[in-house]
Amino acid sequence: MKGIAFKPLFTVEFETSPQIVGDVPAGYFRRAGIISAGSFKGEMLNGKALPGGGDWLIRRPDGVIHLDVRAILETDEGETLYMTYTGRLKSSPEAEARLARGETLFGDEIYFRTWVQFETAAPRLLWLNDIVAVGVGHRRPQGPCYDIYELL
Repeated sequence: MKGIAFKPLFTVEFETSPQIVGDVPAGYFRRAGIISAGSFKGEMLNGKALPGGGDWLIRRPDGVIHLDVRAILETDEGETLYMTYTGRLKSSPEAEARLARGETLFGDEIYFRTWVQFETAAPRLLWLNDIVAVGVGHRRPQGPCYDIYELL
């Protein structure tokens, strides 16, 4: 194998409204961020995020966040994509304080990585059903933003 290569697919931005759930067994803390809006833009795919998806997070006692996300995207052509991903988010207490003050945390300041899969019945986009993608995220006060890449 020569090496790992990636192809940019799109950048997606979500607007979320946090829903605090609270502590769960083993000292973990659960929180949900419900997707209220968003958009995605790329060379071949552009559109909007439909309301109702969500980001179900578990924060471990050491502060690392486990991501479990489901989103419904609609292309500018009216095609529907179901996007799911899991991943990890790790940031320092200083970075968390900056986010709480309304600042954006960029990908080189935090570890925010995802493993992405798609489902669609749209004929033009069936190829998405057969790929694995990865995302590198950054955090904005209104919600997460990810650069999504196809793993070649």
